[in-house]
Amino acid sequence: MSKVSIIICSYNRANYIGAALDALYIQTAGLDYFEAIVVDNNSTDDTPEVFAAWRASHPEGNFYYTTETNQGASYARNTGAFMAKFDWLCFIDDDAIAHKDFVQNIIRHINDQPFVHGFGGRIIPRYVPTEPKWMSYYVSSMVGNFDYSPIACAFKNGKYPLESNMIVSKKIFETIGGFNAQLPGVVGTLRIGGEGKDLFYKILQLGHTIYYDPSIIVEHVVETKKLTTEYMYRVASGIGRGERTRTKAISNKAFVSKIVEYLLKFGASVILGIKYALEGNPAKTWPIIQFRIDTLKGLLGY
Repeated sequence: MSKVSIIICSYNRANYIGAALDALYIQTAGLDYFEAIVVDNNSTDDTPEVFAAWRASHPEGNFYYTTETNQGASYARNTGAFMAKFDWLCFIDDDAIAHKDFVQNIIRHINDQPFVHGFGGRIIPRYVPTEPKWMSYYVSSMVGNFDYSPIACAFKNGKYPLESNMIVSKKIFETIGGFNAQLPGVVGTLRIGGEGKDLFYKILQLGHTIYYDPSIIVEHVVETKKLTTEYMYRVASGIGRGERTRTKAISNKAFVSKIVEYLLKFGASVILGIKYALEGNPAKTWPIIQFRIDTLKGLLGY
């Protein structure tokens, strides 16, 4: 039976890492079918002490802690993958709460798709305390909301899993060289995202299919007080900044095509914003437009 190495990149989430580990400890698959590796990416809070205390009170299973001093999620995830003992790598965030059948459904998917090399599942935002009135479906993707299909299927039209709930075979991960360190994620106040997209596009280029399974679920904790204008800009511009890095590495034509795509999406966001206003939801109008402005700024290098 397949076994899974769950890699949790962690940065200053001492308040949440315990809950993430608790959810893994009670998996219906049992503790023998997975390992969990927490990679501390230069946390300045008491994450090490929290993990040590948690481990002391939860002695069973395979739970490990290590550090990665190169800042960025790509570095941390690559370190966790290098440590992994099992043939399948699962990446989740340090504030992600896996449903109790998370591991069981990953293993089932692997068994049902014997030629699979990459897949992902559903991500449900857990807003604390409540979802903001200005949040819309299109903006919620910035805080991890992801529900591609009600049934298991192959991704189409360039779609791919999000980083906080994705699974790849260790063999294919090593073949493509892991996550691209040129797309490190968060480094200080700067974000250069798209590392997951880059990974899955490389898998697609090798001729493999990427799958989605809605039964593989994590809930992503979202503190609404942290959803400031500055935070949303950092996330949105980081998406654009990552696409700038990724497409320029391909060709100037690819970069220009991405600019055209983003301009079209900006136009669509204006139309959607007007639609929200006409439907009596004006609070949702500007955030969706601002999201596209900020991604375009990141793409253009601002």
